[in-house]
Amino acid sequence: MRSTLLTCGALVLAGILGFFALSHPPYSLTHIEIADTPAAREQGLSGRIEIPEDYGMLFVFPDTGDYGFWMKDMKVSIDVFWLSDNGTIVGIERELSPDTYPEAVHPPLPVRYVLETRAGMATARGWTVGTTLTLPLR
Repeated sequence: MRSTLLTCGALVLAGILGFFALSHPPYSLTHIEIADTPAAREQGLSGRIEIPEDYGMLFVFPDTGDYGFWMKDMKVSIDVFWLSDNGTIVGIERELSPDTYPEAVHPPLPVRYVLETRAGMATARGWTVGTTLTLPLR
């Protein structure tokens, strides 16, 4: 009887863990391009006509600051995530359209890291302010 209860308990626990693994969005991306030089940061995702689903461009700045982003030469909308040093989202610009150019968007507080993804990623993954992402932060 005890063995049966332990087996049932293990199956229930495995089911619960499996549910959470499937129902909670992943907090990482498969493909991350690093923009850590002035030229790479200036180019960003400009000119691209498609951004893959599991892709992001991580902008790495030498120092923490109020780095503004604009949609110059952008062909598609994007989500922009302002990240703390440990990868926690401190601000989000959702579905930022190329039509917003020449206006710039700024982080809610100084940051060193900014992540750009295809539009809708924040909503699709359930990422909100306070979510910590697993990224190759330097």
